[in-house]
Amino acid sequence: MLNISKKNPITENIEQFSSVNNLKLRPHFKILNRIIVVVSILVLFIFFLPWTQNISGSGAVTTLKPDQRPQTIHSAIAGRIEKWYVKEGDYVKKGDTILFISEIKEEYFDPNLVNNTKSQVDAKKMAVESYGSKVTALSSQIASIENEKILKLEQARNKIRQSVLKVQSDSMDLEAVKTQIKIANTQFNRSVTLNKEGLKPLTDVEEKRLKLQEVEAKIITQENKLLASRNELINAKVEVNRISAEYAEKSSKAQSDQYTALSSQYDTEAQVTKLQNQYINYQIRNGMYYIKAPQNGYVNRALQSGLGETIKEGTQIVSIMPAKYDIAVETFVSPTDLPLLHKGEKVRVWFDGWPTIVFSGWPNMSYGTFGGKIVAIENFISVNGKFRVLIAPDENEEAWPTQVSIGSGAQTLALLDNVPVWFEIWRTLNGFPPNYYQPQGKETTAKK
Repeated sequence: MLNISKKNPITENIEQFSSVNNLKLRPHFKILNRIIVVVSILVLFIFFLPWTQNISGSGAVTTLKPDQRPQTIHSAIAGRIEKWYVKEGDYVKKGDTILFISEIKEEYFDPNLVNNTKSQVDAKKMAVESYGSKVTALSSQIASIENEKILKLEQARNKIRQSVLKVQSDSMDLEAVKTQIKIANTQFNRSVTLNKEGLKPLTDVEEKRLKLQEVEAKIITQENKLLASRNELINAKVEVNRISAEYAEKSSKAQSDQYTALSSQYDTEAQVTKLQNQYINYQIRNGMYYIKAPQNGYVNRALQSGLGETIKEGTQIVSIMPAKYDIAVETFVSPTDLPLLHKGEKVRVWFDGWPTIVFSGWPNMSYGTFGGKIVAIENFISVNGKFRVLIAPDENEEAWPTQVSIGSGAQTLALLDNVPVWFEIWRTLNGFPPNYYQPQGKETTAKK
């Protein structure tokens, strides 16, 4: 059983040892207490220092513009490698020849294919001009036919008018003859009566009878002339219809020939267009035998090698790195941090292989970091489960080092809100995200 009711003899007699007395006389425990107090005050002071919340990300160095990134040159046509003009590491200018390939498709073997196609195009163009001349000639012929038709119809209509007038004249003459018959018949009857009364001689009666017979014969002749005039009128009308039908047939035939010529002309023009297309394609294909550099740069790697090797359309040939480029950094952030990033925000960047001492919460005290700003934020998640953010150099800060190569690694810190250190420690221990905030410009826009 513990002896807790009485004084402990061990504690009462501890001071009798010399070592205990020596320790009590040493001042080290006072210094240690002071150090603890100072460190505690310092830690407490640090807890209330401002801390900049940030979003960290990792990525690689790239270029700002897509056309400044390393690219692979492809062959637009199938062919066989005949000659190389460059080697790996060479500097090439835009338009410099990299290699020459020859044709492997049988439809393009003819060395005079372009010239022959040009001759076909010229021949077809001349055929188009010939058809155009024929159409013009037929148009003139149709116009002449129409003019002749108008004159012929006018002539026939004049003849109709003449026949009408002649019919009218013959009708009047017939009426005059009929009147003469009546007069002659009256005179004859009167002469017969006077002869019976003895007032007229017989010779006078015979003269009147003869005159009557002459008038009767004349009326038959006049009726024949009237019928003949009427027949001429009918013939004139028939002639008008015949002329209209004749010249309509001629005009229809000429128009049919004109439409045929126009159809042939349009068909030949379509053939000319097709041949011109082939001619231009052949010319462009001849230019594709020499594969040239699309821009100034360095030949990184030859993806095809040797001579006589056959390549297909779209085959990768060489890789070129542009000589001039605007450096940038592509970094990847988690989906939870994406809503906190905005275009134009400041970012701190440090590169692999570059001396750095980074204080993530105190960017002003960091060494070896460079300033950047966000220029693009991808809205679709990448294959690594994060979102891609493109960062460009900040013009208002120190320029990024030129020694950094494309593809090297980079780390980024996106600076957010300023909070005390104790709040950041508390947030981190609880797993809370950084404070959600909007840039000042966006807040003003939202209020408006």
